[in-house]
Amino acid sequence: MVTQSSGSRSLATCLRMTRTIAVNSALDVIMGAVAALGAVGLCGHAPGGWPLWGVAGLGLGGIAAGGLPFRIFVQHWRFAGRSDFWRLGCACVLAGVLVMGVLAAAGDRGVGAASWCVSYGMAAFVCMAATRAAYQRWRQAGPRTGRVGCPVIVLGSEADTTRFLKLMPAMAGRVVGMVVESRQRRPGRRVRGVPVLGQVTELRRIVSAMARDGDVLLVVADGRFRGERLSGVLRMVQETGARVRCMPDLSGIAGGQAGPLHPVRLADLLNRPALLPDAQGLAGLLGGRRVLITGAGGTIGSELARQIARHRPAELVLLDVGEFALWQVDIDLAENAPEPARHLVLADIRDPARMERVFARFQPELVFHAAALKHVPMVEENPCEGLLTNATGTRIVADIAARHGARAMVLVSTDKAVNPASVMGASKRVAEMYCQALDVQARDMTDGATGMRCVSVRFGNVMGSTGSVIPLFRHQLERGGPLTVTDPRMERYFMTVSEAVGLVLQATACGTGVQATGLAAPLRRGGVFVLDMGTPVRIVDLARQMIVLAGLRPGRDIDIRFTGLRPGEKLTEDLFYKKEILQPTGCPGLRMATPRTVDLAQVANIMDALTVACRDGDGARALDLVRRLVPEFAHNPHGMDMPDPAGQIDVERNAS
Repeated sequence: MVTQSSGSRSLATCLRMTRTIAVNSALDVIMGAVAALGAVGLCGHAPGGWPLWGVAGLGLGGIAAGGLPFRIFVQHWRFAGRSDFWRLGCACVLAGVLVMGVLAAAGDRGVGAASWCVSYGMAAFVCMAATRAAYQRWRQAGPRTGRVGCPVIVLGSEADTTRFLKLMPAMAGRVVGMVVESRQRRPGRRVRGVPVLGQVTELRRIVSAMARDGDVLLVVADGRFRGERLSGVLRMVQETGARVRCMPDLSGIAGGQAGPLHPVRLADLLNRPALLPDAQGLAGLLGGRRVLITGAGGTIGSELARQIARHRPAELVLLDVGEFALWQVDIDLAENAPEPARHLVLADIRDPARMERVFARFQPELVFHAAALKHVPMVEENPCEGLLTNATGTRIVADIAARHGARAMVLVSTDKAVNPASVMGASKRVAEMYCQALDVQARDMTDGATGMRCVSVRFGNVMGSTGSVIPLFRHQLERGGPLTVTDPRMERYFMTVSEAVGLVLQATACGTGVQATGLAAPLRRGGVFVLDMGTPVRIVDLARQMIVLAGLRPGRDIDIRFTGLRPGEKLTEDLFYKKEILQPTGCPGLRMATPRTVDLAQVANIMDALTVACRDGDGARALDLVRRLVPEFAHNPHGMDMPDPAGQIDVERNAS
């Protein structure tokens, strides 16, 4: 439905475009008349003895007729480029030919008429091209009230700098130079009047020299500067006090207007390129289906709801144990994706009777199981609750979904399930093993024709998730520091939540056969999808980057304090077991692991005893049963104390 405000904006845009075309047309034909009179001065005579007003009219009509086929009247003068000037030249040539034809028809076929027509075409091109070029220079230079604001340095190639000058004309007058990567572009060369100051490796020296006179703005116009390359830029300029901004993405530019420069975002510092799922394949998987999401109020669950809603499912059932979180995601969907029918369900996945009623009522075809307890130290304090939610709850959802004819259930797992050192990681590995066994049995019994598929997807941390380190760092920055890091060697994999969820949906399409190519054999062996998380990020580097992005200096304005590992934590996480054979999936960003599997009857028997032990509050017995299923579980219930925290702080301050 088109609203009144959007209709008004469309009408205003149409009127503005019409006005622009009318002004361009009037100016061009006037310049055609001026060019015709100028040609009289160049040749020393008027063609055929025409009066000057007739010559002016002849020149005006020539440009009007010659410009129409080449659409010169709809050119944006502000953004005119090489192709526009070529069309302008062709239009002037055509105008000269048409005017010559008019003179010939009037009986003037002499050399004088021909020379006047040539002079007219050349004068018309010079007038119109010079006017457009002058307008561009004026817009780029901005108001002539002196250079207002701090000097701007552009980091990027010649093409990047040219794009910046065109899209940011208000700032073009403040650009004092550009920094390039190519060694062939030596200092002293100019691009559109902007001097090359040096190479990226010299950035600290260049910015320091400019910063002596005040603040400096460094604009990263090269979109290839992401991850470690962008982190290196921040490290080079952090001591200079310069501000760093990035050019807006081309997709955010509309109507010839660029969005504002944005600060460096944490997602820009990830050591990996962003990957997008196949929208067409996901539309075939989700369109018109009944979808249930457990843990729908959490970070992953709410993003699943948002992305799934875009593919127009028939019904979207949002299940969570917390009413406030569920209310928040419902409000978000009501504003941004109101089309699919939504049902809000308050339920505990550990309650079999309640879950049975939910599945009997809604009969979901696809189940995305994101409900879990994920906070490692908290689950260490409450191991029975973590095992009941993450292991027993997953089994309850999977069994009931299979009984009610769901097409597939997707388990959102974690890298902490690989070589687990925490109860949380071990509980997720138990959940993986049960889903593996259920999926292997279904594929063997049905010969791949029917039956519920259990798709497990494993990945690392998502940026900004509830309880993660990034919101903690933001909170500590707001309080003036210090930022607390457990260990300077601590590393974690990171991915944006939108990308992680997109790849979870992509894995679902592969695991259910919608897009599976050559995955039948590893899936029959209990294959688990693993997202390509890139390279791990040191947490201390992340803390340092967040301080720099806040415009502060690590070790001076904000300290970094090391506290030692917490219960259940490891220094590094693994996405695969060492003995696993990685399988390609044919989908970018997705790989497949084939971890050890256990017979369904065996894992079910142990989980029966595990559930009883947890409901009785017998944590020791529960952990013994977990070790029977996960012998690689190397529990670290107390964490590890650092040998010399004070010395580590001094090392960190010196390094920063």
